Amino acid sequence: MGKSAASGRVPVIVMGLGVIGQEIARAALAHDEVELVGAVDTSPALKGKGLADVIGQSAGGLKVQASLSAAVARRKNVVLLHATGSRLPQVKDQLLEAMSHGLHVVSTCEELAFPWFNHPEIAEQLERAAERAGVSVVGAGVNPGFVLDRLVATVGQVCGAVHHAKVTRTVDALTRREALQRKVGAGLSEEEFFRLVDQGRIGHVGLVESAALCALGLGLDCDDYEEELTPVFAEEDVKGGAFVVKKGQVAGMHQVAVALDDGQERVRLELTIALGADEPGDVIEIDGDPKLKVLIPGGIPGDRATANLVVNAAPRIATSQAGLLTVLELPAGR
Repeated sequence: MGKSAASGRVPVIVMGLGVIGQEIARAALAHDEVELVGAVDTSPALKGKGLADVIGQSAGGLKVQASLSAAVARRKNVVLLHATGSRLPQVKDQLLEAMSHGLHVVSTCEELAFPWFNHPEIAEQLERAAERAGVSVVGAGVNPGFVLDRLVATVGQVCGAVHHAKVTRTVDALTRREALQRKVGAGLSEEEFFRLVDQGRIGHVGLVESAALCALGLGLDCDDYEEELTPVFAEEDVKGGAFVVKKGQVAGMHQVAVALDDGQERVRLELTIALGADEPGDVIEIDGDPKLKVLIPGGIPGDRATANLVVNAAPRIATSQAGLLTVLELPAGR
């Protein structure tokens, strides 16, 4: 059943010890259904370092390994908690290597949440590899993977016919790490913002994947998708973040993805991440039978919730059917 004979818990390895990977390691150490048995990061600065020194808490004497094979050793039925990148082509080989070792995979890679959308050939390759190895692979996280898709699909289960769904997520980037503040363009001019958008260096990866997942989960047959990204400007100097954003500079971004059926909008996802954003929170509105509106004041926290979602998925994925899955195929409960 994918559990360690010694502890009765599912053995897991964390790969990628950036901010999210460290959160995942902490969540795994605190979880009573999994046992953290290894950590992997290719950074030379971390090679051989004690995991406890990286995450700032006791980690059972685990050392950071530079390779996945060293971390796995002879262990069986292990789940890899993977957090190294957002773009599927960049992490594909890591996923294939994990499967070659017989590992199930739960990954934070945003494009893996619904890989058939942007990378159908890679998705097919991963599907075949997973089936050959008899393992399961899934992309999971808060966004994509929960707030804008799986949660909407769960709420929509109480509806009959669904005509339209709108989900709005607003995040005050002042409460988030500097890397995210930079990623949404804070402090840039409008010209700099759009130049980096064109280079793919600004914006949230996975919003269209969320739209596709949301439509699928609500039973909507959509044939076209559109996405737009625009800057949010500071109306006054914004302080309190990692740096000061002057009035008139970019404070963040507003990103929209829509799913259409024969030209008619069926799903609209709106994501605003900006320093000092007003009324942060998550709002789900479903035009169905019955009509529903769900509000989460303040919104679901990003990093900590992503870590918990990944770790909570590990015992579920270890007993799932082999193949490339979406979060919609995981059991709803823990």
